[in-house]
Amino acid sequence: MNEQLAAFIREHNIHEVECVIPDMTGMARGKIVPKGLFLAEDSMKMSKAVLTITVNGEFAEFERFAGANDPDMVCRPDPSTIRLVPWAIEPVAVVIHDCEDFDGTPVGISPRAVLRRVLKLYEDRGWRPVVAPEMEFYLIRQNTNPHEPLRPPSGRAGRSEVGRQSFSIDAVNDFDPFFQELSAFCEAAQLKVETLIHEVGACQMEINFSHGDAMALADQVFLFKRAVRETAYRHNIFATFMAKPMEGEPGSAMHIHQSIVDDSGANIFSQPDGSASELFFHHIGGMQRYLPRAMPMFAPYVNSYRRLSRHTAAPINVRWGYDNRTCGIRIPPSGPAARRVENRVPGVDVNPYLAMAATLACGYLGMVNRIEPSAPMDDSAYNLDYELPRSLEDAVELMQDCPELAAILGEEFVQAFCAVKEKEFETFNRAITAWEREHLQLHV
Repeated sequence: MNEQLAAFIREHNIHEVECVIPDMTGMARGKIVPKGLFLAEDSMKMSKAVLTITVNGEFAEFERFAGANDPDMVCRPDPSTIRLVPWAIEPVAVVIHDCEDFDGTPVGISPRAVLRRVLKLYEDRGWRPVVAPEMEFYLIRQNTNPHEPLRPPSGRAGRSEVGRQSFSIDAVNDFDPFFQELSAFCEAAQLKVETLIHEVGACQMEINFSHGDAMALADQVFLFKRAVRETAYRHNIFATFMAKPMEGEPGSAMHIHQSIVDDSGANIFSQPDGSASELFFHHIGGMQRYLPRAMPMFAPYVNSYRRLSRHTAAPINVRWGYDNRTCGIRIPPSGPAARRVENRVPGVDVNPYLAMAATLACGYLGMVNRIEPSAPMDDSAYNLDYELPRSLEDAVELMQDCPELAAILGEEFVQAFCAVKEKEFETFNRAITAWEREHLQLHV
Protein backbone atom coordinates (compact mmCIF):
# COMPACT_ATOMS: atom_id res chain seq x y z
CA MET A 1 0.00 0.00 0.00
CA ASN A 2 1.20 3.50 -0.83
CA GLU A 3 2.74 5.16 2.25
CA GLN A 4 0.88 8.44 1.61
CA LEU A 5 -2.44 6.61 1.81
CA ALA A 6 -1.42 4.61 4.88
CA ALA A 7 -0.17 7.73 6.68
CA PHE A 8 -3.45 9.57 6.02
CA ILE A 9 -5.47 6.67 7.39
CA ARG A 10 -3.34 6.50 10.53
CA GLU A 11 -3.32 10.25 11.08
CA HIS A 12 -7.11 10.57 10.84
CA ASN A 13 -7.95 7.25 12.52
CA ILE A 14 -9.99 6.22 9.48
CA HIS A 15 -12.50 3.39 9.95
CA GLU A 16 -13.68 2.89 6.37
CA VAL A 17 -12.64 4.00 2.90
CA GLU A 18 -14.93 4.91 0.01
CA CYS A 19 -13.13 3.57 -3.08
CA VAL A 20 -14.77 5.41 -5.98
CA ILE A 21 -14.51 5.95 -9.71
CA PRO A 22 -16.48 8.50 -11.76
CA ASP A 23 -18.68 6.82 -14.36
CA MET A 24 -19.77 8.29 -17.70
CA THR A 25 -22.39 10.46 -15.99
CA GLY A 26 -19.98 11.70 -13.32
CA MET A 27 -21.66 9.66 -10.57
CA ALA A 28 -19.51 8.00 -7.92
CA ARG A 29 -19.42 4.21 -8.29
CA GLY A 30 -17.33 1.89 -6.16
CA LYS A 31 -17.07 0.05 -2.87
CA ILE A 32 -16.88 0.94 0.81
CA VAL A 33 -14.23 -1.17 2.52
CA PRO A 34 -12.84 -1.37 6.07
CA LYS A 35 -9.44 0.24 6.53
CA GLY A 36 -7.74 -3.10 7.16
CA LEU A 37 -8.80 -4.51 3.81
CA PHE A 38 -7.91 -1.26 2.04
CA LEU A 39 -4.42 -1.24 3.57
CA ALA A 40 -3.89 -4.90 2.71
CA GLU A 41 -4.66 -4.44 -0.99
CA ASP A 42 -3.12 -2.19 -3.63
CA SER A 43 -6.25 -2.13 -5.80
CA MET A 44 -9.86 -3.25 -6.05
CA LYS A 45 -11.64 -5.21 -8.76
CA MET A 46 -14.89 -4.03 -10.31
CA SER A 47 -16.91 -4.92 -13.39
CA LYS A 48 -15.83 -2.88 -16.40
CA ALA A 49 -19.50 -2.69 -17.35
CA VAL A 50 -19.95 -0.11 -14.58
CA LEU A 51 -18.49 2.44 -17.01
CA THR A 52 -21.40 1.91 -19.42
CA ILE A 53 -24.21 2.59 -16.92
CA THR A 54 -26.66 5.29 -17.97
CA VAL A 55 -27.96 8.00 -15.66
CA ASN A 56 -31.15 5.95 -15.16
CA GLY A 57 -29.24 2.79 -14.24
CA GLU A 58 -29.35 0.77 -17.46
CA PHE A 59 -26.36 -0.66 -19.29
CA ALA A 60 -25.47 0.53 -22.79
CA GLU A 61 -23.96 -2.25 -24.93
CA PHE A 62 -21.69 -3.40 -22.09
CA GLU A 63 -20.85 -6.62 -23.98
CA ARG A 64 -19.41 -4.52 -26.82
CA PHE A 65 -17.33 -2.21 -24.66
CA ALA A 66 -16.67 -4.26 -21.53
CA GLY A 67 -16.69 -7.81 -22.85
CA ALA A 68 -19.24 -10.55 -23.39
CA ASN A 69 -18.09 -12.37 -20.25
CA ASP A 70 -18.62 -9.24 -18.07
CA PRO A 71 -14.99 -9.09 -16.91
CA ASP A 72 -13.44 -7.16 -14.06
CA MET A 73 -11.07 -4.23 -14.33
CA VAL A 74 -8.42 -3.17 -11.84
CA CYS A 75 -9.10 0.07 -9.95
CA ARG A 76 -5.97 1.62 -8.42
CA PRO A 77 -6.15 4.42 -5.83
CA ASP A 78 -4.69 7.79 -6.78
CA PRO A 79 -2.87 8.83 -3.57
CA SER A 80 -3.25 12.53 -4.37
CA THR A 81 -7.04 12.27 -4.10
CA ILE A 82 -7.47 10.89 -0.57
CA ARG A 83 -9.66 13.13 1.58
CA LEU A 84 -11.98 13.00 4.55
CA VAL A 85 -15.69 12.47 4.00
CA PRO A 86 -16.67 15.33 6.31
CA TRP A 87 -20.37 14.49 6.65
CA ALA A 88 -19.74 10.89 7.74
CA ILE A 89 -20.69 9.93 11.30
CA GLU A 90 -17.33 8.27 11.97
CA PRO A 91 -13.93 8.97 10.32
CA VAL A 92 -14.28 7.91 6.69
CA ALA A 93 -11.94 8.63 3.78
CA VAL A 94 -12.66 8.78 0.07
CA VAL A 95 -10.10 7.89 -2.61
CA ILE A 96 -10.65 8.30 -6.35
CA HIS A 97 -9.34 5.38 -8.39
CA ASP A 98 -8.00 4.98 -11.91
CA CYS A 99 -9.25 2.12 -14.08
CA GLU A 100 -6.80 -0.31 -15.70
CA ASP A 101 -6.91 -3.58 -17.55
CA PHE A 102 -5.02 -6.46 -15.96
CA ASP A 103 -1.97 -5.71 -18.12
CA GLY A 104 -1.76 -2.23 -16.61
CA THR A 105 -3.04 -0.26 -19.59
CA PRO A 106 -5.67 2.42 -18.87
CA VAL A 107 -9.29 1.54 -19.60
CA GLY A 108 -9.94 3.85 -22.53
CA ILE A 109 -13.60 4.47 -21.73
CA SER A 110 -12.83 5.65 -18.18
CA PRO A 111 -13.45 9.43 -17.85
CA ARG A 112 -10.22 9.99 -15.91
CA ALA A 113 -8.28 8.12 -18.60
CA VAL A 114 -9.82 10.33 -21.29
CA LEU A 115 -8.70 13.49 -19.49
CA ARG A 116 -5.23 12.03 -18.87
CA ARG A 117 -4.97 11.25 -22.59
CA VAL A 118 -5.68 14.88 -23.53
CA LEU A 119 -3.32 16.26 -20.87
CA LYS A 120 -0.54 13.98 -22.19
CA LEU A 121 -0.87 15.61 -25.62
CA TYR A 122 -0.28 19.00 -24.00
CA GLU A 123 2.61 17.64 -21.93
CA ASP A 124 4.31 16.25 -25.03
CA ARG A 125 4.47 19.80 -26.42
CA GLY A 126 5.77 21.32 -23.21
CA TRP A 127 2.38 22.83 -22.32
CA ARG A 128 0.25 22.62 -19.18
CA PRO A 129 -3.41 23.70 -19.07
CA VAL A 130 -4.62 25.88 -16.20
CA VAL A 131 -8.37 25.83 -15.59
CA ALA A 132 -10.90 27.38 -13.23
CA PRO A 133 -14.53 26.16 -13.21
CA GLU A 134 -17.55 28.16 -12.08
CA MET A 135 -20.37 26.03 -10.65
CA GLU A 136 -24.00 27.17 -10.73
CA PHE A 137 -26.72 25.21 -8.94
CA TYR A 138 -30.17 25.65 -7.44
CA LEU A 139 -31.35 25.11 -3.90
CA ILE A 140 -34.87 23.69 -4.08
CA ARG A 141 -37.66 22.63 -1.79
CA GLN A 142 -37.65 18.93 -0.98
CA ASN A 143 -40.07 17.02 -3.17
CA THR A 144 -40.62 13.31 -3.57
CA ASN A 145 -42.93 13.47 -6.58
CA PRO A 146 -40.94 13.83 -9.83
CA HIS A 147 -44.12 14.92 -11.66
CA GLU A 148 -44.37 18.14 -9.66
CA PRO A 149 -42.44 21.26 -10.73
CA LEU A 150 -39.46 22.24 -8.59
CA ARG A 151 -39.80 25.26 -6.31
CA PRO A 152 -37.39 27.41 -4.26
CA PRO A 153 -37.09 26.49 -0.57
CA SER A 154 -37.97 28.69 2.36
CA GLY A 155 -35.10 30.62 3.91
CA ARG A 156 -34.60 31.87 7.46
CA ALA A 157 -37.47 34.35 7.02
CA GLY A 158 -39.83 31.44 6.31
CA ARG A 159 -40.52 32.63 2.75
CA SER A 160 -39.44 31.49 -0.68
CA GLU A 161 -37.86 33.81 -3.21
CA VAL A 162 -40.56 35.24 -5.46
CA GLY A 163 -38.34 37.50 -7.56
CA ARG A 164 -34.85 37.21 -8.92
CA GLN A 165 -32.18 38.33 -6.49
CA SER A 166 -29.05 38.63 -8.65
CA PHE A 167 -25.92 39.25 -6.54
CA SER A 168 -28.04 39.79 -3.41
CA ILE A 169 -26.06 39.33 -0.20
CA ASP A 170 -29.24 39.14 1.88
CA ALA A 171 -30.63 36.37 -0.33
CA VAL A 172 -27.48 34.34 0.26
CA ASN A 173 -27.61 35.08 3.99
CA ASP A 174 -31.10 33.61 4.01
CA PHE A 175 -29.35 30.24 3.84
CA ASP A 176 -26.36 30.99 6.06
CA PRO A 177 -26.50 27.71 8.03
CA PHE A 178 -26.34 25.75 4.77
CA PHE A 179 -23.42 27.75 3.37
CA GLN A 180 -21.49 27.77 6.63
CA GLU A 181 -21.63 24.00 6.85
CA LEU A 182 -20.85 23.64 3.15
CA SER A 183 -17.80 25.87 3.63
CA ALA A 184 -16.62 23.70 6.52
CA PHE A 185 -17.14 20.54 4.47
CA CYS A 186 -15.21 22.00 1.51
CA GLU A 187 -12.32 22.98 3.77
CA ALA A 188 -12.19 19.54 5.36
CA ALA A 189 -12.31 17.88 1.91
CA GLN A 190 -9.61 20.20 0.50
CA LEU A 191 -11.91 21.70 -2.11
CA LYS A 192 -10.47 25.08 -3.06
CA VAL A 193 -13.62 27.12 -3.48
CA GLU A 194 -13.53 30.90 -3.60
CA THR A 195 -16.36 33.26 -4.42
CA LEU A 196 -20.01 32.68 -3.48
CA ILE A 197 -22.57 34.54 -5.60
CA HIS A 198 -26.34 34.60 -5.81
CA GLU A 199 -27.06 34.09 -9.49
CA VAL A 200 -30.01 35.30 -11.58
CA GLY A 201 -32.49 32.50 -10.85
CA ALA A 202 -34.64 32.08 -7.75
CA CYS A 203 -32.31 30.50 -5.19
CA GLN A 204 -29.69 29.91 -7.87
CA MET A 205 -26.14 30.06 -6.50
CA GLU A 206 -22.64 30.06 -7.97
CA ILE A 207 -19.37 29.00 -6.39
CA ASN A 208 -16.03 29.56 -8.14
CA PHE A 209 -12.91 27.45 -7.75
CA SER A 210 -9.30 28.58 -7.58
CA HIS A 211 -7.47 28.03 -10.86
CA GLY A 212 -5.13 25.06 -11.15
CA ASP A 213 -4.38 21.68 -12.73
CA ALA A 214 -7.20 20.26 -14.86
CA MET A 215 -7.24 16.79 -13.28
CA ALA A 216 -7.14 18.20 -9.76
CA LEU A 217 -10.01 20.58 -10.55
CA ALA A 218 -12.07 17.80 -12.17
CA ASP A 219 -11.57 15.75 -8.98
CA GLN A 220 -12.69 18.70 -6.88
CA VAL A 221 -15.83 19.34 -8.94
CA PHE A 222 -16.67 15.61 -8.77
CA LEU A 223 -16.42 15.71 -4.96
CA PHE A 224 -18.02 19.16 -4.65
CA LYS A 225 -21.30 18.00 -6.18
CA ARG A 226 -21.53 15.29 -3.53
CA ALA A 227 -20.71 17.80 -0.80
CA VAL A 228 -23.44 20.22 -1.91
CA ARG A 229 -26.09 17.52 -2.09
CA GLU A 230 -25.12 16.02 1.27
CA THR A 231 -25.15 19.45 2.93
CA ALA A 232 -28.57 20.18 1.49
CA TYR A 233 -29.98 16.92 2.90
CA ARG A 234 -28.78 17.94 6.37
CA HIS A 235 -30.74 21.21 6.06
CA ASN A 236 -33.95 19.62 4.80
CA ILE A 237 -33.63 20.99 1.29
CA PHE A 238 -32.38 19.62 -2.02
CA ALA A 239 -29.65 20.92 -4.31
CA THR A 240 -29.81 20.24 -8.03
CA PHE A 241 -27.20 20.39 -10.77
CA MET A 242 -29.73 19.96 -13.55
CA ALA A 243 -28.96 22.30 -16.44
CA LYS A 244 -32.54 23.63 -16.55
CA PRO A 245 -34.45 22.62 -13.42
CA MET A 246 -37.26 25.20 -13.45
CA GLU A 247 -39.45 26.57 -16.20
CA GLY A 248 -39.10 30.34 -16.51
CA GLU A 249 -35.76 30.44 -14.67
CA PRO A 250 -32.29 30.54 -16.25
CA GLY A 251 -30.27 27.38 -16.54
CA SER A 252 -27.13 26.46 -14.62
CA ALA A 253 -23.72 26.33 -16.26
CA MET A 254 -20.21 25.18 -15.48
CA HIS A 255 -18.17 27.86 -17.23
CA ILE A 256 -14.55 26.80 -17.70
CA HIS A 257 -11.75 29.37 -17.76
CA GLN A 258 -8.69 27.96 -19.49
CA SER A 259 -5.17 29.10 -20.31
CA ILE A 260 -1.93 27.29 -21.13
CA VAL A 261 1.52 27.74 -19.61
CA ASP A 262 4.87 26.44 -20.84
CA ASP A 263 7.62 24.71 -18.87
CA SER A 264 8.77 28.06 -17.48
CA GLY A 265 5.27 28.92 -16.24
CA ALA A 266 4.74 31.62 -18.87
CA ASN A 267 1.27 32.01 -20.37
CA ILE A 268 1.58 30.98 -24.04
CA PHE A 269 -1.53 33.03 -24.89
CA SER A 270 0.60 36.17 -24.43
CA GLN A 271 3.74 37.35 -26.20
CA PRO A 272 6.69 38.90 -24.33
CA ASP A 273 5.40 42.39 -25.16
CA GLY A 274 2.02 41.54 -23.56
CA SER A 275 0.04 41.24 -26.78
CA ALA A 276 -2.04 38.18 -27.65
CA SER A 277 -0.15 35.34 -29.32
CA GLU A 278 -1.08 33.34 -32.41
CA LEU A 279 -1.64 30.32 -30.17
CA PHE A 280 -4.30 32.30 -28.29
CA PHE A 281 -6.26 32.99 -31.47
CA HIS A 282 -5.76 29.45 -32.78
CA HIS A 283 -7.04 28.06 -29.47
CA ILE A 284 -10.22 30.11 -29.96
CA GLY A 285 -10.44 28.95 -33.58
CA GLY A 286 -10.29 25.32 -32.48
CA MET A 287 -13.01 25.87 -29.93
CA GLN A 288 -15.22 27.54 -32.53
CA ARG A 289 -14.83 24.63 -34.92
CA TYR A 290 -15.07 21.72 -32.50
CA LEU A 291 -17.27 22.79 -29.57
CA PRO A 292 -20.45 21.90 -31.55
CA ARG A 293 -18.95 18.49 -32.39
CA ALA A 294 -18.08 17.79 -28.75
CA MET A 295 -21.51 18.93 -27.58
CA PRO A 296 -22.63 15.69 -25.84
CA MET A 297 -19.78 16.25 -23.37
CA PHE A 298 -21.00 19.80 -22.64
CA ALA A 299 -24.75 19.12 -22.81
CA PRO A 300 -25.12 15.41 -21.97
CA TYR A 301 -28.89 15.08 -21.40
CA VAL A 302 -32.17 15.97 -23.03
CA ASN A 303 -32.71 18.60 -20.34
CA SER A 304 -29.34 20.22 -21.16
CA TYR A 305 -30.64 21.71 -24.39
CA ARG A 306 -33.46 23.56 -22.63
CA ARG A 307 -30.79 25.80 -21.11
CA LEU A 308 -29.27 26.85 -24.44
CA SER A 309 -31.88 29.39 -25.50
CA ARG A 310 -31.64 32.91 -26.84
CA HIS A 311 -31.61 35.75 -24.24
CA THR A 312 -31.38 33.43 -21.22
CA ALA A 313 -27.76 34.09 -20.19
CA ALA A 314 -26.69 30.96 -22.08
CA PRO A 315 -24.93 30.76 -25.46
CA ILE A 316 -26.60 29.67 -28.67
CA ASN A 317 -23.50 29.81 -30.87
CA VAL A 318 -19.70 29.78 -30.79
CA ARG A 319 -19.05 33.45 -31.45
CA TRP A 320 -16.31 35.00 -29.31
CA GLY A 321 -15.71 38.46 -27.90
CA TYR A 322 -13.82 40.50 -25.34
CA ASP A 323 -15.83 40.63 -22.11
CA ASN A 324 -18.97 39.68 -24.06
CA ARG A 325 -21.23 37.38 -22.04
CA THR A 326 -23.61 36.81 -24.95
CA CYS A 327 -20.93 34.74 -26.71
CA GLY A 328 -20.21 31.06 -26.23
CA ILE A 329 -16.52 31.99 -25.92
CA ARG A 330 -15.71 35.01 -23.74
CA ILE A 331 -12.35 36.64 -23.16
CA PRO A 332 -12.39 38.11 -19.62
CA PRO A 333 -10.50 41.34 -18.92
CA SER A 334 -7.02 40.52 -17.62
CA GLY A 335 -3.34 41.30 -17.78
CA PRO A 336 -1.03 39.33 -20.10
CA ALA A 337 -0.06 36.77 -17.44
CA ALA A 338 -3.73 35.88 -16.82
CA ARG A 339 -4.95 35.96 -20.45
CA ARG A 340 -7.50 33.19 -20.73
CA VAL A 341 -10.54 31.89 -22.59
CA GLU A 342 -13.88 31.26 -20.91
CA ASN A 343 -15.95 28.44 -22.37
CA ARG A 344 -19.57 29.33 -21.51
CA VAL A 345 -21.14 26.37 -23.32
CA PRO A 346 -21.01 23.56 -20.69
CA GLY A 347 -23.97 23.01 -18.39
CA VAL A 348 -23.37 22.17 -14.75
CA ASP A 349 -24.81 18.69 -15.43
CA VAL A 350 -21.59 17.59 -17.16
CA ASN A 351 -19.12 14.95 -16.11
CA PRO A 352 -16.28 17.32 -15.09
CA TYR A 353 -13.53 15.03 -16.39
CA LEU A 354 -15.13 14.80 -19.81
CA ALA A 355 -16.01 18.49 -20.02
CA MET A 356 -12.41 19.42 -19.16
CA ALA A 357 -11.07 16.91 -21.68
CA ALA A 358 -13.40 18.14 -24.41
CA THR A 359 -12.77 21.87 -24.02
CA LEU A 360 -9.00 21.33 -23.93
CA ALA A 361 -9.17 18.97 -26.90
CA CYS A 362 -10.97 21.60 -28.98
CA GLY A 363 -8.39 24.24 -28.14
CA TYR A 364 -5.52 21.82 -28.76
CA LEU A 365 -6.79 20.98 -32.24
CA GLY A 366 -6.97 24.68 -32.99
CA MET A 367 -3.39 25.31 -31.88
CA VAL A 368 -1.74 22.37 -33.63
CA ASN A 369 -3.75 22.88 -36.84
CA ARG A 370 -3.45 26.70 -36.75
CA ILE A 371 -7.21 27.27 -37.07
CA GLU A 372 -8.09 30.93 -37.46
CA PRO A 373 -11.06 32.29 -35.46
CA SER A 374 -13.79 34.56 -36.72
CA ALA A 375 -13.72 38.27 -35.95
CA PRO A 376 -14.65 39.06 -32.33
CA MET A 377 -18.21 40.09 -31.56
CA ASP A 378 -18.83 43.57 -30.21
CA ASP A 379 -22.63 43.35 -30.23
CA SER A 380 -25.03 40.72 -28.90
CA ALA A 381 -24.41 37.19 -30.17
CA TYR A 382 -28.01 36.38 -29.24
CA ASN A 383 -29.08 38.14 -32.45
CA LEU A 384 -27.20 35.63 -34.62
CA ASP A 385 -28.26 32.16 -35.71
CA TYR A 386 -27.96 29.02 -33.60
CA GLU A 387 -24.65 27.24 -34.22
CA LEU A 388 -24.86 24.64 -31.47
CA PRO A 389 -26.90 21.43 -31.82
CA ARG A 390 -30.49 21.90 -30.67
CA SER A 391 -31.00 18.37 -29.34
CA LEU A 392 -29.10 15.43 -27.88
CA GLU A 393 -29.84 13.37 -31.00
CA ASP A 394 -28.23 15.94 -33.28
CA ALA A 395 -25.28 16.37 -30.93
CA VAL A 396 -24.50 12.65 -30.77
CA GLU A 397 -24.62 12.41 -34.56
CA LEU A 398 -22.17 15.32 -34.91
CA MET A 399 -19.78 13.78 -32.39
CA GLN A 400 -19.86 10.39 -34.09
CA ASP A 401 -18.96 12.01 -37.41
CA CYS A 402 -15.86 13.86 -36.13
CA PRO A 403 -12.70 11.76 -36.63
CA GLU A 404 -10.47 14.55 -35.31
CA LEU A 405 -12.07 14.41 -31.86
CA ALA A 406 -12.08 10.61 -31.88
CA ALA A 407 -8.33 10.65 -32.50
CA ILE A 408 -7.82 12.93 -29.50
CA LEU A 409 -10.31 11.37 -27.07
CA GLY A 410 -10.08 7.76 -28.25
CA GLU A 411 -12.29 6.03 -30.78
CA GLU A 412 -13.50 3.44 -28.27
CA PHE A 413 -14.46 6.14 -25.78
CA VAL A 414 -16.43 8.14 -28.35
CA GLN A 415 -18.36 5.02 -29.40
CA ALA A 416 -19.07 3.99 -25.80
CA PHE A 417 -20.04 7.48 -24.66
CA CYS A 418 -22.39 7.95 -27.60
CA ALA A 419 -23.91 4.52 -26.91
CA VAL A 420 -24.67 5.64 -23.34
CA LYS A 421 -26.26 8.87 -24.60
CA GLU A 422 -28.33 6.99 -27.21
CA LYS A 423 -29.56 4.57 -24.56
CA GLU A 424 -30.58 7.45 -22.29
CA PHE A 425 -32.40 9.18 -25.13
CA GLU A 426 -34.18 5.95 -26.05
CA THR A 427 -35.41 5.63 -22.46
CA PHE A 428 -36.50 9.27 -22.31
CA ASN A 429 -38.35 8.98 -25.60
CA ARG A 430 -40.63 6.28 -24.14
CA ALA A 431 -41.90 8.69 -21.48
CA ILE A 432 -45.05 10.79 -21.97
CA THR A 433 -44.60 14.30 -20.57
CA ALA A 434 -47.06 16.52 -18.72
CA TRP A 435 -46.96 18.94 -21.69
CA GLU A 436 -48.21 16.22 -24.01
CA ARG A 437 -51.04 15.28 -21.68
CA GLU A 438 -52.03 18.91 -21.13
CA HIS A 439 -52.05 20.07 -24.74
CA LEU A 440 -52.70 16.92 -26.79
CA GLN A 441 -54.97 14.73 -24.67
CA LEU A 442 -58.25 16.51 -25.52
CA HIS A 443 -57.25 18.79 -28.40
CA VAL A 444 -55.92 16.65 -31.24
